[in-house]
Amino acid sequence: MTEPTSRSTTSIEANGLEFTADLAGPADGAAVLLLHGFPQTRHTWRAELEALGAAGYRACAPDQRGYSAGARPKGIDNYRTELLVADALAIADSLGADRFHIVGHDWGGALAWFIAAHHRERVISVTVISRPHPAAFMLAMRDDPGQPHRSRHHPAFQRPEATDALLVENAGPLRRAMARSAVPKADIDAYLATLGDRDALDSAVNWYRAMGQSSIQSADAPAISVPTMFVWGNEDATVGRMAAENTADFVTGPYCFAELRGVNHFVTDEAPGVFTELLLDHIAEHPA
Repeated sequence: MTEPTSRSTTSIEANGLEFTADLAGPADGAAVLLLHGFPQTRHTWRAELEALGAAGYRACAPDQRGYSAGARPKGIDNYRTELLVADALAIADSLGADRFHIVGHDWGGALAWFIAAHHRERVISVTVISRPHPAAFMLAMRDDPGQPHRSRHHPAFQRPEATDALLVENAGPLRRAMARSAVPKADIDAYLATLGDRDALDSAVNWYRAMGQSSIQSADAPAISVPTMFVWGNEDATVGRMAAENTADFVTGPYCFAELRGVNHFVTDEAPGVFTELLLDHIAEHPA
């Protein structure tokens, strides 16, 4: 693996797989691991990588399991949540980072919560966009009448034909979903340069299919004791206010809730620069 001082793309061997990753900043900077969600890739962190690197952090944004061509094992069982968590920890190990700041959006946010909950000795701070604490999310699925509808893609993705349905008409369903959240066409094209491939998309959908058989379950997620920031756009089509606000009940350490008015789910694409400043301020407030 190379040792860049400015943004570059490299290959990282971790957990028996090979991950494509963007790196920025000095090798001896405090590590920041950025985990993308669905249906995105490491491209979502382009602005954050540049800013973190310029601020002296060692920032790493990998294409995760199934998204990286070298990390695409066959079979739903290979996408259990505990394996996704292990990938992130192994990538941090490859950076020589015993402790790190972790940042996640959507599914990457779920992994960030799980890592901070189950491996808090590794985490300096956690920052999550558009994904409530897992236990708060499960309570909202039970108590918020609107949340199951917002999350209707979760059961829909269990169907074997879900991948092909997403790819019809040049991945029209994915394109329309991101466009409704004000993701620019150039960024949609960048994401689909990876996820337009059926094997890649099927692997990404397997994250959802494997949830039920995973040893890590959302309802059992412990409270978070490390410094935490949760960022939520109040127009998020997939996360309602109950789940967002109740996340505070599952954080015992220092906590910041940043509500972005008029912003939907894909925050870094829809409101570029807004999250970047929030992130820089948060991790500066909680140094290693």
